[in-house]
Amino acid sequence: MLFLVSLLLAVFVLPSPWGLVAVAIGAALEIAEAGFFIWYSKRRQASVGVDSLVGKRGVAIDALWPEGQVRVAGEIWKARCSGGCDPGTAVVVRRIDGLVLDVDPA
Repeated sequence: MLFLVSLLLAVFVLPSPWGLVAVAIGAALEIAEAGFFIWYSKRRQASVGVDSLVGKRGVAIDALWPEGQVRVAGEIWKARCSGGCDPGTAVVVRRIDGLVLDVDPA
């Protein structure tokens, strides 16, 4: 609605050739702005799903001898640590087996 009002003002208020020039410049700026924002939004792929957890650090909530729970990225997951670790130990996610994280002490 605002664009329509500004378009009508540019055509009817400005002198004859300058109204069309103002509309053309405004349209070019609008297209350039839209193109820039589309490019900016697509420059990096979103990281989603459980596969994005591989390599992230977390903290063991329970004793992992060999299974327990860890907090990774603010979420609590069931985890397995082959070497075992105590509660409060920093861990790194190595791989995902279903909904169980395989972790190693950091």
